[in-house]
Amino acid sequence: MIGAHYKDDHVCEFTVWAPLLKNISLKILTNPEKLIAMKKNGQGYWNVSVDGAVPGTDYVYCIEGNLDRPDPASFYQPLGVHGESRIIDHQRFQWDDADWNAPALSEMIMYELHIGTFTPEGTFDAAASRIGDLKDMGLNAIEIMPVAQFPGERNWGYDGVYPFAVQCSYGGPDGLKRFVNECHKKGMAVILDVVYNHLGPEGNYLRDFGPYFTDRYKTPWGQAVNFDGAYSNEVRNYFIENALYWFQHFHIDDLRLDAVHGIHDMSARHFLLELSERVNEYSEKEGRKVYLIAESDLNNSLLAKPKDRGGYGIGGLWCDDFHHSVHTLLTGEHEGYFVDFGEKEHLVKSLREGYVYSGQYSEFRKQNHGNSSKDIPADQFIVFSQNHDQVGNRKMGERLSTLVSFESQKLAAGIVLLSPYVPLLFMGEEYGETSPFYYFVSHSDTHLIEGIQEGRKKEFGSFGPGEEPPDPQDADTFTLSRLRWGRRGSEGHRVLLNLYRELISLRKSIPACANPDKSSMKVWADRGNVVFMKRWKDESQVLAIFNFNKSDAALTFDYGGMAWRKVLDSSDEQWNGQGTDLPEKVSHHENLVMRAESFALYTKDL
Repeated sequence: MIGAHYKDDHVCEFTVWAPLLKNISLKILTNPEKLIAMKKNGQGYWNVSVDGAVPGTDYVYCIEGNLDRPDPASFYQPLGVHGESRIIDHQRFQWDDADWNAPALSEMIMYELHIGTFTPEGTFDAAASRIGDLKDMGLNAIEIMPVAQFPGERNWGYDGVYPFAVQCSYGGPDGLKRFVNECHKKGMAVILDVVYNHLGPEGNYLRDFGPYFTDRYKTPWGQAVNFDGAYSNEVRNYFIENALYWFQHFHIDDLRLDAVHGIHDMSARHFLLELSERVNEYSEKEGRKVYLIAESDLNNSLLAKPKDRGGYGIGGLWCDDFHHSVHTLLTGEHEGYFVDFGEKEHLVKSLREGYVYSGQYSEFRKQNHGNSSKDIPADQFIVFSQNHDQVGNRKMGERLSTLVSFESQKLAAGIVLLSPYVPLLFMGEEYGETSPFYYFVSHSDTHLIEGIQEGRKKEFGSFGPGEEPPDPQDADTFTLSRLRWGRRGSEGHRVLLNLYRELISLRKSIPACANPDKSSMKVWADRGNVVFMKRWKDESQVLAIFNFNKSDAALTFDYGGMAWRKVLDSSDEQWNGQGTDLPEKVSHHENLVMRAESFALYTKDL
C-alpha cells in the first residue's frame, strides 16, 4: 500500500511509486535529519521500513539527490500543500460506530454541505455540532464537498492536490473522523465527494514522481490523469487505493465521484468499472454496503448498469436534467445550458425516466446528447433543485431564495421530496438561506490567481451582460458565502423549514411516497404548466399536483373512480400561502382552482 503506514511496533513502512526515477531517498525531518535509501521493485514502487519513525514525525522524499517533495500519498499536510508530510497512526482513533449500518441508497435523504461555509468556524467539529439540527428534520445522509488538502484555507475542494490528506484548516484527519463518528452516532450516513478526473494546479508535485498525467486528453481543469497509457496500471491503483482508504480508515459510507466525464479512458476495461469492482469486493469482504455515486455531463446510463449488461456498476447518478427542468419552469431562465429546457414536458419525462436528453438533439451542445435511462431504477438517481454547482457556478452565486418567490421555493421542495428519486438538499435550502454561495479560492501563485479571475469572467459570456462575478481570491467572497444560522428561526424561514420537515415525514411514512419505483407511477401534464404525478405501493396511493404557472390554474382530471383526501397543500395559510381553493376531499369530476406556484398532495381515502 502506498503512503506511510505506521505499525504497532514503532515501525513505519514508506511506499511511493516512481517508475522512471533512478534514486529516491526518504528524508526524516528530525534533529538531526536522517536520509535513508529506498529500494525499488519491478513495478516501480520504492519501499523502506524505518524503526523509530513515530506519529508526528515529518518527512519528505528526496528525488535524484537534489529535489525534496512531499509524499504523493501523504495522509497529513499540516503546513499545507508545499510543506512536508507527517506520519499519523490511523489505528489510534477510538470509534463508537461498531453497530452502525448505513441506510440503503433508496432510503437516503441527502444534505450537501461545504465544511468551510457551513458554520462560522468552518471546521469538522463545528459542523458536527449542527448534525442534530439536520437529524431533527428527518435527514439521514450528509454529503460533504471534497476535503482533500488544497492550497490555502478557502476552496470548494476541487483544487485538491493530496487526495489522501484531509484539509488541515478543517481539522485534519482526526477532525474528519470525529465528524463521521458523530454522524453515525446520530444515525446519519456520510458521503464524501472525491475528485479523480484531475488534481489542482498549485502544490501538484505528482509529475515529479511519475507519469500520473497525459497530454493526449484535455480537461477544463488542467492535465488529464493517465488512466489508459503506459504505466497507467499504477495510476489507476493510486485512485483505487484512495477510494478504499476513505472506507477503511474514515468509515465513509459512500463516495460521490466528481465529473466522471473528465475521466478519459479508452482501454477495454474502463477505470470506473475496475473501481466499481474493487469497491464491491471491499463491501462484500467487510460486510457493509458502500456505494459509488457518479456525477456525469454525458447522460450515459451505462455508468449505472450492472457489469453483466455492459455497464460499470456505479450505484447512483446525479441527475442534472431534473434540476434544469425544475429550474427553468420556476425561473423562466433560458441562458446557457438552460436553453434546452423550460417546457413542462421536460419535467414529465424526467419524472418518468430520469434523463430528459436521451439521444435527441441539444441546442446548447449542437449535437445529439445522452442515451435512454428508462431501465435505470429510480433509486439510482439523485435529484435536487439546488446544489453547489448549480448555485456556485452562477455568476453571482444566487440561491433559489433570491431568484423566485416564497411560493416557488415551496414548490421546489415539493417536487424534489415527492419525486420517486433519491432527494438531495443543498445546505441552507431548507430554510431559504439568502446568502450567496460563491466560487472562492486562496492561492498563492499570482499568475494562477490572475488566470482564475479572467477565466471566471469569460465563463459567463453565454449568460449575457451584467455585473462581473466576485473575485474568487477575495476573502470577502468566502465570508459572504457562509450560512447565517440565525435565520432558521425567523418567521418566513421557520415556515419553510417546517414544510421541509413535513415533506420528509410524509415521504417516509406514506408507503407510496417511500417507494422508489418508476413502474408504480404515472406522470402527465394538463394544459398550462400543471404536472400530475400518481404513485402507488400495494393499497397506498398518492396523487401530487404541481402548478408551475404564475397564476391560479383551473383543473379538470380523472380521479380514477376513487376518493382522495388532501394531506398537504402549500398554499394553505399554515405555510404562509394565500389560502387554498382545493377541497379536502375529491371523488368525482369537478372544476377546481389551484393557487399559482403551489403543490398539493392527496392520498387515497380508505
